Order: sequence, then structure tokens, then C-alpha cells
Amino acid sequence: MQLIHASSLTALTDITPRPQVGLSRPDVPHKQKSALVKKEMRVFQSLVGPDLDADGLLEPARLLATKRVVVKRPDYAPPLANVATPNAVVTKGHRFDIYAGTPV
Repeated sequence: MQLIHASSLTALTDITPRPQVGLSRPDVPHKQKSALVKKEMRVFQSLVGPDLDADGLLEPARLLATKRVVVKRPDYAPPLANVATPNAVVTKGHRFDIYAGTPV
């Protein structure tokens, strides 16, 4: 894995060749619980800061991927960018929303 210190919006436009599938796992929306997240995740969150651009990444990701984009969300979270999808895989605590990409 390689960490690239850049805006995801900028980095997405520079990817060649276009991938068939994109996977996005935006930062989980906060619940009203008092428990802290794991220490490793708190360190990661302090490095990258708050996830303010997650909604804006869906459309560029769909334009980049030639087949589909899969977005992992907690089961309680609304769809990314409030864009509903007819295709989703639901598990015990998560939901994988599947969006169509843009063919070549």
C-alpha cells in the first residue's frame, strides 16, 4: 500500500489506465455513543483529518471506473451523497452500495 498525500478529487483524475471497479470506504458517520474508536484508527484520523469530501467523490469515482463503484457504509448510514442505488449487499452491520461506472 502506498500513502499519497493529495486531494482524492485530484488524484482520481490522474489514474491510468481506468480501473474496472472502484471501492470506497469513507469515514464512518459518528454515532452518539461515548466509546472511543480503536487507538490505531484515532491515529489515522488525526493524520487525515475529518472526511469532508466523501460525498463529492462518488461522481468522479463513477466516471473513473469502467464497470462499477462499491461503497462500504454502516447499516445505519445514509447513501453517499444521498444517491440511492438499486443494488446493495447488506451484511450484519454494513451495507455495500453498488453504483454503475462509466463504460469505455
